[in-house]
Amino acid sequence: MSPYLTTEEVAELLRTTPETCRYWRHIGKGPKSFKVGRRVLYDSADVQAFIDAARSVSG
Repeated sequence: MSPYLTTEEVAELLRTTPETCRYWRHIGKGPKSFKVGRRVLYDSADVQAFIDAARSVSG
């Protein structure tokens, strides 16, 4: 796995749509992201931390 993921890759990993990931980014809810030029990327460690936090809250 690449250390940096695109919105589409994050959506696939989280089993949701890219639109949902964009909405989460807009409201500040989803995994941390950053821009390189016009491309939005996610560090795979930040995505894993988001998943871990969601698992600890729901379980």
